[in-house]
Amino acid sequence: MGRGSSKVNKNLYHSIREDELGLTREKASELLDGITAERIERIENEKSNPYPEEVMIMAEKYKSPQLINYYCSQQCPIGKKHIPEIKLKDLSQIVLGMLSSLNSMNAKKDKLIDITADGNIEDEELETFYEIQNELDKISNLTNTLKLWTDNMISTGKINKEKLNKLKNSK
Repeated sequence: MGRGSSKVNKNLYHSIREDELGLTREKASELLDGITAERIERIENEKSNPYPEEVMIMAEKYKSPQLINYYCSQQCPIGKKHIPEIKLKDLSQIVLGMLSSLNSMNAKKDKLIDITADGNIEDEELETFYEIQNELDKISNLTNTLKLWTDNMISTGKINKEKLNKLKNSK
């Protein structure tokens, strides 16, 4: 077995392969259905960006759905402008953050109604509107964090994917 990398600032592809899975590039190449060890090295050393299809394969085979968000938020030219980076968190952190943001929005909902009732945002309303928009962004980010947490639990077999899909399709 090859020795581990001494590189300090590993990108997420490198960190998951080596630190979490303990795979050499050669072993990873066997797992990744045709992505060569040389291609993995170029991706991990940021000599070239992965193709979306390669990221999908890595996310599935490494059981690391966070790679998809990493690619979209950090490497895709469109995603870098529109997709926030999501970090995996514990479920309790997600839920407490969500409850805090929802409580904050509950207190601000009347202000939002007052500001937007006429269909215009006046200059004197702009600061409050901006604060409310930021709180809504936090809720959106936490919702996406919960989705990523769920995807991670599915990929590791801790949540039954078929049962969850049946529940989603029954609604």
